[in-house]
Amino acid sequence: MHHFDTKALVAAAGLGLGLVAPVAAAGSAQALPAIMIYKVQYDSPGPDTGSNASLNAEYVVIKNTTRSNRVLTGWTLRDKTGYTYRFPSFTLKAGATVTVHTGRGTATAAHRYYNKSWYVWNNTGDTAYLKNASGSTVDTCSWKRGGGATYC
Repeated sequence: MHHFDTKALVAAAGLGLGLVAPVAAAGSAQALPAIMIYKVQYDSPGPDTGSNASLNAEYVVIKNTTRSNRVLTGWTLRDKTGYTYRFPSFTLKAGATVTVHTGRGTATAAHRYYNKSWYVWNNTGDTAYLKNASGSTVDTCSWKRGGGATYC
């Protein structure tokens, strides 16, 4: 009888560990950066004519996943080639997004502009890098040739 109880105890302990490990793994996998690259529209819809409307239909959405405002002043968004957008004095509100368009436009709390005259993000594959003001990488998002947009 004593031998059976030991096996039951070991089995119960093993079962308990089995239940704990997946929960911990799922919890850590779901952790998001406070500021993240949410979406990249790397292929502007329609032909790549280089018009400002076409350039602005290529963009990156950056999201504040927290419940507090975050200062992004001096942060950068760039591609593998090194085309870089640097945030001027800017605060991203709690839970909000900001869309960084490739072309020209008037900057607002929700829309920023690279002011480029040609496309930044490669349709055949590229990587977006988001770095904080001290130059540390906060988030990256990579893609290969595909559907024109990727969620990160």
